[in-house]
Amino acid sequence: MTRTVKPKELKEMLESHKDITILDVRRKADHDADPDAVPGAVWHDPEKVDEWSKGLPADKEVIVYCVRGGSVSNSVVDRLADKNVDARYIEGGIIAWKESGGKTEKK
Repeated sequence: MTRTVKPKELKEMLESHKDITILDVRRKADHDADPDAVPGAVWHDPEKVDEWSKGLPADKEVIVYCVRGGSVSNSVVDRLADKNVDARYIEGGIIAWKESGGKTEKK
């Protein structure tokens, strides 16, 4: 499996009702500045991944995203992989998601 998921692929997963967990891991300031989120996503502080990762379901794929799909998403995916969590991040982050026509909801 690749480390990333393209926005189009995530749309297809959501449309087919695939059982996934979506995590918004933008830094708090970035999250507060833009409350738009991928539908169904739950925000988690990327600096506290060791605390909240314990509660992730072991039987679901985890998709994470930050603003641009860069260092924040990469570091969270690395930390989750260390904990044997099957995680990928959205290529280009929430910006690419929005640019591809992905729907958002206010959180």
